[in-house]
Order: sequence, then C-alpha cells, then structure tokens
Amino acid sequence: MANLRVVTLNLWGVQPPLEARLALAARQLRALAPDVVCLQEVHPLPDRPGRTTANVLADALGMTAHYEVAVAWEDAPGMPAGQEGLAVIAHRIRDTQVLSLPEARRTEARILLSAAVDTAGGPIWVHTTHLHYRLDDGVAREEQVLAIDEAIRGFGRDRDSPPQILCGDFNATADSDEIRFLRGLTTLGGRRTHFQDAWLRLHREPGPGDGPDAGITWSSENRFTRPLRSLDLDRRIDYVFVTTRKKDGRGTVRGCRVVLTEREGLGEVEICASDHYGVCADIQVVAAP
Repeated sequence: MANLRVVTLNLWGVQPPLEARLALAARQLRALAPDVVCLQEVHPLPDRPGRTTANVLADALGMTAHYEVAVAWEDAPGMPAGQEGLAVIAHRIRDTQVLSLPEARRTEARILLSAAVDTAGGPIWVHTTHLHYRLDDGVAREEQVLAIDEAIRGFGRDRDSPPQILCGDFNATADSDEIRFLRGLTTLGGRRTHFQDAWLRLHREPGPGDGPDAGITWSSENRFTRPLRSLDLDRRIDYVFVTTRKKDGRGTVRGCRVVLTEREGLGEVEICASDHYGVCADIQVVAAP
C-alpha cells in the first residue's frame, strides 16, 4: 500500500450504552479498513479484567491494540475510582514510547503515546494524544503541544526521515495559538515547527452552520454532546497532523474526511459511536518512482 489509512477517535470512555456504541464503532471501522486507529478516552472494561475498549475494536478488526494509562485516580468528588488512557491499533506494532505531558491534574493527566508501525514504506511513528479540554485551558495546551513537538523531533525530522503522523483530540479549533503553532503559523516558547493539518490540505475550514461533511467533529447533531454544550458545539477539534511533505512525495495527504458519524435509533434513543466524530486520512508513505 502506497498510502497509510489512519483513523482517530475519542472513544468517550465507558459511557452507556457501551456495547451498542462499540458495535457501531466496530462496524464503521471495518468498512473503512484502516491500517492504524488512534484512540483517546480508552478505559478498562469493568466486567473484563485486563481488557479495554480498544481491545474490543482491535478484535473486531483482526488487529492488535496497545494501551497506555494516562491517568488513574482513587475516589474523587462525583467520580468513582478509575483510569483513562490512549491506544493505538495496528496490524503490527514494532515499538512504543510514552511521554507524560505538562499541566497534569488529579483526574486529568495527559500523555503522548507513540507507536512504530509497519507500512509499505517501512516503519513509521504514529502518535496519539488528548489535550486539556476547558475553554480557558489554552496556556496548558500550549505547553502540551510544545512538549509533543519536541518529542516528535526526537524520532527524526531531517529530510531523509520517514513522515510521522500525529492524531488526537486537541480540544482546540484551528485558529487557536496551540493549533496555529503546530501548523507553523505562530511562535510558542521561542520556537517554530510545522505539521500539515490533513483536513486543511484538501478542504476549507468549516464555518457557522456547517456539519461533519465540512469538518465538524464536536457536533450539535450528535445528542451525546448535549450534556457538555457549555464547551461550545460545532467545532473542529479532532485532527490528523502529518510532518512536512517530502520531496519524494512521502507525507502527502491523499484524502481526509470526518467519519464514524452513523447514528442508530430515533430521537432521544438515537446513538452514535461516541460524543466525538472521527477523522480518517490517507497518507502517502512510499516514495514516488
């Protein structure tokens, strides 16, 4: 395969109806036939020790899941003991690394999970992350993207290095400083970087009244977002980023769309796979002849 198909999705923990949501996610993922799936808000299954929601999807796809805990907590006000983390699903994962991100909190610590996966162009690093979510958390997210950029540079970003892919729920729109930094449009911490925003390589930025077809991933069309409507609905906050395109074509974004938008049921019983929609991108990983 000259292209690598990557899907990212915030899986929304173990919120009910969990089994129906996982089945809906699995069916849509099988239809997409991804090579790599990057997941956020992955949780252990309460009734299946040693198994997580990522394992369920990996089994459905005939693939392997690697899960890492981002945060674990004892009983907290209004929140029973538990843990949450990130996962990468792929056919073969050669190596993994984990970085703890700045601004950790008692029940909200963030990590970068990096996985070396096999592709037709050789192994490449795929990364998944989940940044702080509050609307006034911009400074914390700035510190987190600075740490992410430094870590990814450590995997090799010279002209001969393979492309790298960064996925996740960044909880920030494309005009925020933290995302503009990743896109090479502003300076943070006295530094610049550059990643391609896969969606914007092929589409315009969504505007008021737009839906998933235009790039929205946190959508008022999805009833699961309604309890958190104070966070502002109808935003593009889930991304696939790719390091700078190579002269030989590697790293070129060949396709990008919002996915996992299917709904089942009607009215107040209508469900989606998650409170977020996913993003699917096709990235060229083999040099052009």
